[in-house]
Amino acid sequence: MPAPLALPRLTWGDGPRRALLVHGLGSSAALMWRIGTALADAGWQATAVDLRGHGNAPRALDYSMNAYAADLAAVRPAEIRNSSAPTTAPWDAVIGHSLGGAASTVAAASDPAWTRRLVLIDPAIRVTGRDAGIIRRSQERAFTRPSVAAVRDEHPQWHPQDIELKVDAVLRASRWAVEQTSAQNDPWDVREQAARLATPTHIIGADPKVYSLFTGELAASVLANPHATMSIVRGAGHSPHRDDPHETIRQILEALI
Repeated sequence: MPAPLALPRLTWGDGPRRALLVHGLGSSAALMWRIGTALADAGWQATAVDLRGHGNAPRALDYSMNAYAADLAAVRPAEIRNSSAPTTAPWDAVIGHSLGGAASTVAAASDPAWTRRLVLIDPAIRVTGRDAGIIRRSQERAFTRPSVAAVRDEHPQWHPQDIELKVDAVLRASRWAVEQTSAQNDPWDVREQAARLATPTHIIGADPKVYSLFTGELAASVLANPHATMSIVRGAGHSPHRDDPHETIRQILEALI
């Protein structure tokens, strides 16, 4: 894998169980706040990272999935606790959305000791054709009109803080990095890594009747792995943790039992 970058972090809670939260394309660590808060309230320590090219993370030339995964694989719980002693302790859980779900899949497949459990929220395991166009147009709209009014018009059901933080994420992300993420991952396909996962993995899917990246034959192929299970947040689109945070968090906590 490529040399990893050091990723900035936000942390909620100080419990003994430790979770890593990984955002999607054009997003940020701060936008994982609902999940971070819920885990902290449930007795976890939850840490979210800004992915390369996003938020306060370093910029680079490489935005391949392997580069994103290398950064994540280098993030360990001991770093969060400022421990100077070497450790191989895994995360108790890694929770990744969209791009974050795909990169987490690659990281977990490359190092089964990285996390004890994986939760993927509408993960971008394979992106082609129609979905690639939808993502490209969504990112173009976001960068062309990064305003509270624009986000609220597109997602009126979102919490006001999600709307504010989405605007902030777009303003702090590198548009070039976001564009290169699609360009450098053509074809965008981590099905082979998903098939090799030996970590207990639960996928929380969006509702295909609204919009989902993880459905149909793709979902069936990933769920052929005996370590993988799936649930769906009915009525929610590609960002279930913002469209229906209460049900999404309920399913996350159930998956972590």
